[in-house]
Amino acid sequence: MIAETICSAVSAAGLGIAAITAYRKRFLSAARIAAYALVPLGLVMTGAVEWLAETAFSPVAWAGFGVLGAAWLLFSSTRAIERRRAGRKETTQAGSPEAVAPAASAPSLGAGQRGTSAGPKAKAGDEDFSDIEAILKKHGI
Repeated sequence: MIAETICSAVSAAGLGIAAITAYRKRFLSAARIAAYALVPLGLVMTGAVEWLAETAFSPVAWAGFGVLGAAWLLFSSTRAIERRRAGRKETTQAGSPEAVAPAASAPSLGAGQRGTSAGPKAKAGDEDFSDIEAILKKHGI
């Protein structure tokens, strides 16, 4: 009974503050304050405050919260263990010989191929440098 009275008083005070804020032409803030002020009144009207007051003084309810906490703790710890085990399996599988192809091919470009294809390009590059050297000598550099 006292909790309902306090919630109603808080709602009335909040609505009064919202009215003063709206009078000052701050309508967005006034609407937000009114929304917060109506929450305690809504909780009283739905019976949530009465249920909460009964729950706060009930040892059975607190034991139920303890059981829920233990269940959450078990669930989260088992999930953490599963994640660690899954991480270990992935790293051990990546390091196993099965992760690499049994007959890996040789590189597609061998040393002989590189030398033959680079021959004409190297000659063209030498000509370019000779032109540059001639220009530099001409200017005395």
